[in-house]
Amino acid sequence: MFNDIGALELVTIVVLGILVFGPDKLPKVIQDVTGFIRKIRAFSDSAKNDIRSELGPEFKDFEFEDLNPKTFIRKQLTENEDLKEIRTSFDLRKELSDVSDAVKSSEAGAAPAAPAAAATPAVTGPDLLKKPAAAAPDERSRFDADAT
Repeated sequence: MFNDIGALELVTIVVLGILVFGPDKLPKVIQDVTGFIRKIRAFSDSAKNDIRSELGPEFKDFEFEDLNPKTFIRKQLTENEDLKEIRTSFDLRKELSDVSDAVKSSEAGAAPAAPAAAATPAVTGPDLLKKPAAAAPDERSRFDADAT
């Protein structure tokens, strides 16, 4: 519950408690607060058990922590079979190496002293790195392709 309280904060709370309640009343106040926290926890646990019993057997695996959006998203991402299949089928390193090989081969093809084997691009299709040739004056389009 109080995982993020450090030693300095704890000492500050104790000193403030001594100043506010006094050293003789502080143990009684601490007992009252811990008893109150125990009652709240017991009430919360009984309410959770009542809700689980009312939901029926189809919700026997229901956890209230799953209602937290972060937990819900994490659970959906890790347990969804379709996402697991997509994640395993997509290899980012392979894709990056393919792209870098294609770029290297197109750069090697532009060099004048490149061997003939390296000059052939590994990927078929249009060369996206090369700029298109300028259109003749009568073939110009009405719109500027670079502006759109």
